Amino acid sequence: MLFKMANELVKAGDVVWDVGANVGLFAFAAANRAGKNGSVVAIEPDLWLATLLRRSCALQKGSEAPVTVVPAAVSDSFGLETFHVAARSRSFNHLEGGGSTEAGETRRTETTITITLDWLLEKVPPPQVIKIDVEGLEHRVLAGAATVLSKIRPVIWCEVDPVNKEEVTRILLAQHYELLYANKDPAERQSLPKAPWETLAIPR
Repeated sequence: MLFKMANELVKAGDVVWDVGANVGLFAFAAANRAGKNGSVVAIEPDLWLATLLRRSCALQKGSEAPVTVVPAAVSDSFGLETFHVAARSRSFNHLEGGGSTEAGETRRTETTITITLDWLLEKVPPPQVIKIDVEGLEHRVLAGAATVLSKIRPVIWCEVDPVNKEEVTRILLAQHYELLYANKDPAERQSLPKAPWETLAIPR
């Protein structure tokens, strides 16, 4: 799914933000698609994974978009928050208040800095595509992206926990985005009234 969506959404020269980059499958696939005139920002609060991402950056080819690794979590405000490293798989890592039963127990907790996407907009080029996978706190990511959504208007691909679908729907519809089910073939997608689990949000 990560490779499929990178192939569908990213074009040559695009700027891509990967929020919750994990090991970088989407980030580096996007870098390949965007090419040397594009750029990718991989945001990952797990310092072990951020180190792995930087090692992968060192192996990039000159024909790919450079990947910038930001070791932070994205939320609706600046601060210091508790970050849970999941026992079952690091793909289920989450900030305090997020997560799912699939994460299993917490292996350990760390303190991480949180930033907003609107703050990031002041530091790096504006994106054409944003992927969001933050294990249940996607509504907070979008709440901190009012300027990004209203002024920059990137395509958003976002995993949405059902408990957050009402808030995610409210934010995206208020910014005049169309909601689609990303898992469907593009030719079969239809506009939805509420954000599904795999939400593709297209600016109108």
